[in-house]
Amino acid sequence: MENIIISIVIIAIVGLAVLYIFRAKKKGQKCIGCPDSKTCPHAQNGGCSCNR
Repeated sequence: MENIIISIVIIAIVGLAVLYIFRAKKKGQKCIGCPDSKTCPHAQNGGCSCNR
């Protein structure tokens, strides 16, 4: 029974992460998780200033 509950929790976490990524990409964010992804000039060219 414990294994089923743990499996359901892990599946829910992974599912929510995938949903977050899908929604962010649909909104046009290039660097998911970067607060400046919509306005960053580096993000528009495929790079992100957060990594620099």
